[in-house]
Amino acid sequence: MAKLDGKVALVTGGASGIGLACAQRLAKEGATVTLSDIDTALGEAAVAGIVRDGGKAIFLSHDVADEANWISVIAEIRSRFGRLDILVNNAGIAIAGPITDLSLADWRRQMGINLDGVFLGTKHGLPLMRAGGGGSLINIASTVALSGSGNMPSYAATKGGVRAFTKSIALQCAAQKDGVRVNAIFPGIIDTPVYGKFEGAPQHGPGGVNTKHITRDPEALAAKVVPIGVPGAPEDIAAGVLYLASDESRYVTGAELVVAGGLA
Repeated sequence: MAKLDGKVALVTGGASGIGLACAQRLAKEGATVTLSDIDTALGEAAVAGIVRDGGKAIFLSHDVADEANWISVIAEIRSRFGRLDILVNNAGIAIAGPITDLSLADWRRQMGINLDGVFLGTKHGLPLMRAGGGGSLINIASTVALSGSGNMPSYAATKGGVRAFTKSIALQCAAQKDGVRVNAIFPGIIDTPVYGKFEGAPQHGPGGVNTKHITRDPEALAAKVVPIGVPGAPEDIAAGVLYLASDESRYVTGAELVVAGGLA
């Protein structure tokens, strides 16, 4: 018997990287997974792959910074499945560069996705989880929430907020005896497509061209800063999500699961 038979899960930012690996693992263990993302083409392809492999999944277009969108996504899950047992707040963006070069608009956009998205998911997901007798709410933070980051201070601020928010909601749920466990996972250097998409404060490239994208090499970065010397894989985070989603972690709430090769 699979560990998550009969469970209903929602994974935000599930079209690629860590979110995709989580959706695939949860589906493999028997959960019916709603995969949400702003990238419709990638999201639908991801769901097709899960279904092709024998899993149960649907895709919903989803901007996690939009409260009305959250209301509609949760309503759709309620209508289709009648319950929500697992919520993985994974969607996020990373903006790098000197804080003095960061625009207020980009600061707010990053806060909107990385922190407001977790707040909104919790606010609107909890009632459906509680109606079903409880569940597992899992927030994807980052090791920069523990150590800070000279390269990504605004990103670290959002993940630090996720850390404190997770512990606070875990205490609220525990006090209400609602059966909902709330935990966070702190990935380190994970080899995902996001390393080619890191945004930065405007930098002057060749010929004076202004560019917003800076490339990272997770292998080289891990060799420098990760104690075991290599980056993790999205599946490493998915394994932690499975543990926190399953009954094996029934006595775990408010926890910080660091998956970082010794980095933190």
